[in-house]
Amino acid sequence: MGRKRTGTRKYIYFYVASLIFLSFLGCATVEKTKARVEVGTTSSETKEQAEAGSLTLEKKKEHERIEEEEKTREQDKTEEQTKTNEYLLRGQKLLAQGNYEASLRENQKTLSLSANKPPGDEALFNMGLIYAHSGNPKKDYGKSIDFFKRLLKDYPQSPLVEQAKIWIGVLQENEKLIQMLEKSKEVDIKIEEKKREKAK
Repeated sequence: MGRKRTGTRKYIYFYVASLIFLSFLGCATVEKTKARVEVGTTSSETKEQAEAGSLTLEKKKEHERIEEEEKTREQDKTEEQTKTNEYLLRGQKLLAQGNYEASLRENQKTLSLSANKPPGDEALFNMGLIYAHSGNPKKDYGKSIDFFKRLLKDYPQSPLVEQAKIWIGVLQENEKLIQMLEKSKEVDIKIEEKKREKAK
C-alpha cells in the first residue's frame, strides 16, 4: 500500500509541477507578446516623436530666424531714428544761427527719413518757419504756408497742428496786408502824378 500511495503522489506532484511549469511558460509567452506589442508601438511612437521632433526643430529654427530679422529691423529703426533726430537738431541749431539754407537741407533730410512719421512733422514745421523768418533773405510766405498746410495734411495728430494753423492764419493776413500796402502805394503814386500834372 505504501508503494501505491507513493506512486500516486508522484503523479500528483508531477501533475502539479507540470501545471506550475505551464503557467510560468504561459506567463512568459504573454509577457513576450506584450513586450513585442510594446516594442512595436514604441518604435512607431518613436518614429512619430522623431518626426514631430524634427518638425518642432524646424519650427524652432524658423522662429529664431524671424526673431533675428525683427531684431535687425529694430536696430535699423533705432539707427535711422538717431540719424533723423541728429538732422533735426542740427537744422534747429543752424536756424538759430541764421544759416537758413543749411537748416533747410538738414530738415529736408529729416523729412525724407521720417516717412510720414514723427519727427517729420517737426521738420515741416521748421521749414515753414525758415521761409517765414524775417531774417531770411529768401523768405517766401507762400512756401511757408505750403509747408504748414502739408503738416496739417500729413500729420493730423501732431502736437504742432494748432501752431501750424495759427501760422497759416497769421501769414495769410500778412499777405493781405502786403497786398493792401502795394495797392495803397499805387494809389499814392497816382495821386502824386495827378498833383504834378495840376502843378504844371
